[in-house]
Amino acid sequence: MAHRLLRDAEADGWERSDFPIICESCLGDNPYVRMTRALYDKECKICQRPFTVFRWRPGRDARYKKTEICQTCCKLKNVCQVCLLDLEYGLPVQVRDTALSINSNDTIPKSDVNREYFAEEHDRRARAGLDYESSYGKVQSNDTILKLQRTTPYYKRNRAHVCSFYIRGECTRGAECPYRHEMPVTGELSQQNIKDRYYGYVRCT
Repeated sequence: MAHRLLRDAEADGWERSDFPIICESCLGDNPYVRMTRALYDKECKICQRPFTVFRWRPGRDARYKKTEICQTCCKLKNVCQVCLLDLEYGLPVQVRDTALSINSNDTIPKSDVNREYFAEEHDRRARAGLDYESSYGKVQSNDTILKLQRTTPYYKRNRAHVCSFYIRGECTRGAECPYRHEMPVTGELSQQNIKDRYYGYVRCT
């Protein structure tokens, strides 16, 4: 796209941040977290603009995690930059919008050019000190969302991935293997896409 041809990153509104917008579960239970920051290291999985990528290890037995979407897209949906779950309630986007009766299917354009323009406009408004035109801060919580919300962090999400060699019965590392030695749980939620989770699409089987 055109923004990759510019030499001046500030002229195109590329994201430059000092700390990620993440939930407590992704941050981990370790109070001393060492993060690495890489400016414009990857493209956002939603708007495809370069953004600052943070990488850290949330615990001793946890796997390394990194931010997947930019902070502009994160603020538009009020989700974590890593797991893409709601920051306030810890719920998927579709569950939150259904419980709060929010129709957000058409708020973010789906085409490449319109999506990039939409993200740059909101980023420009944020730098100018204007609020986002988002309905998430205006909707009052109801009994349904309060029953569904996650009140405590879920640190099991940070565990290492399942060892693929163990599944085939070929892992020779034993206890020294950094991956989990257990059979994976397969189902509808085991095959998820970042964009599907961000937009709240239901995977039909």
